[in-house]
Amino acid sequence: MPPNISELVEGIRRLEQELEAELAKKRAELRFSIENRKIRFEQEVLLQHKKLKIGLASYLLHVPLRHLVSVPFIYSVFFILLLLDLAVTLYQGICFPLYGIPRVKRRDFMIYDHNHLAYLNGIEKINCRYCSYASGLASYTKEIVARTEQYWCPIKHAQRINQAHSRYSRFMDFGDGEGYRRELENLRCDFSTVEEKKEEGK
Repeated sequence: MPPNISELVEGIRRLEQELEAELAKKRAELRFSIENRKIRFEQEVLLQHKKLKIGLASYLLHVPLRHLVSVPFIYSVFFILLLLDLAVTLYQGICFPLYGIPRVKRRDFMIYDHNHLAYLNGIEKINCRYCSYASGLASYTKEIVARTEQYWCPIKHAQRINQAHSRYSRFMDFGDGEGYRRELENLRCDFSTVEEKKEEGK
């Protein structure tokens, strides 16, 4: 990777670390901690959250009509999401071992922690769980596709793309045919993360 691009990637990683530090401050401010993926609120905060909870009867009485009309369309997508989940999981389970690509860990992308929020009622928690599943599945699928692309076609686009995936920065530049032929086999073998590379360099 060219030095200037490596520096930019390193700058992004530093910003991510700063963001994590700021999120830790926010967690302290909101008085909760995360231990082994479990959320723990202080007792006083939990009691305050329970006071903010809207009961199911009151919640249902005040649901806007436009929300009710959209419910069948929102939840009908669930079956498509299940099929996608099954398809990409089956795909990587069969193909990744054949290619020598490490499998994407599903649990790293499926985060369900809104159930710890005492100010949400049952319907709100179901909605949150559905959105968390859809969002997590999109990220999980994106990483599977990213690893596949790194193996088969690790070439950047000529045009800027929005929200490039996690492996895009190591791809060959558009139009660099010599680099592509020279580095393809190396890229097909290198699925380490930036964090793992840092550890190796120590």
